[in-house]
Amino acid sequence: MSSLTIATWNVNSVRLRAQPLIAPFVEQASPDVLCLQEIKCRTEEFPEKTFREMGYSHFHVRGMKGMHGVAIASRYPLEDLPDEDFCRASEARHQRVRVKGIELHNFYVPAGGDEPDPDINPRFAHKLDFLDRMTRYFDRRSNEDADMVLVGDFNIAPHENDVWSHKQLLKVVSHTPVETAGLDAMRDAGGFIDVARALIPEDEKIYTWWSYRSRDYRASNRGRRLDHIWVSPSLRSQALAAGRNAFTIWDEERGREKPSDHVPVTLTLSL
Repeated sequence: MSSLTIATWNVNSVRLRAQPLIAPFVEQASPDVLCLQEIKCRTEEFPEKTFREMGYSHFHVRGMKGMHGVAIASRYPLEDLPDEDFCRASEARHQRVRVKGIELHNFYVPAGGDEPDPDINPRFAHKLDFLDRMTRYFDRRSNEDADMVLVGDFNIAPHENDVWSHKQLLKVVSHTPVETAGLDAMRDAGGFIDVARALIPEDEKIYTWWSYRSRDYRASNRGRRLDHIWVSPSLRSQALAAGRNAFTIWDEERGREKPSDHVPVTLTLSL
């Protein structure tokens, strides 16, 4: 039986972290497909040569000047599929490819700013609109029975134990009820399986992000699970067949020198 290992990682600048951070991770984890968010470069500035040295030969890059951008590097051929414009601000936050027969979506959902009120915070309104567009898109496609994997920085921690303090973060952007309800609606629209919570009990705290503001992230451990891997119902058995060993949150990457504030997450699908 063959397999496919997919990694997702908000790297917070691909040019800054490709050689010192991403390359050692790839050597250890050996993902077949690497989905990156917040690459912070134009498409033509993506360090393809460095990724070829890591063993990747197929690329789909959607970059832009500024804080955004997404990229996929793969050991297997990629069929480019039209990127959906979920973002009313025309930011590079989504890409879609087909790899080994699987439709792969790479998302970088807007963070939403600091104030969780769409009437006074345009960034938060933008985030909610992005989620609504995602929901409507997958609802339209709900009868297709396509093999899909959704990955990325969704910038929402949906469950109580996806944050260090459910009570204290209920009014903090990324864990507010309106955001978690929006993410639930999007998941339900496509019938997607949240792989992390399908394999890890909901009473166990799991995080993929720790703020730079904490000097010792392990000691404070005030994390959130913002990075996700979901699969369509048709891939449920392939995603869960190997149990928890097939899914890894590489939290040690947060302790590297000059790290991203996010850590990579990997899933090995049995094909």
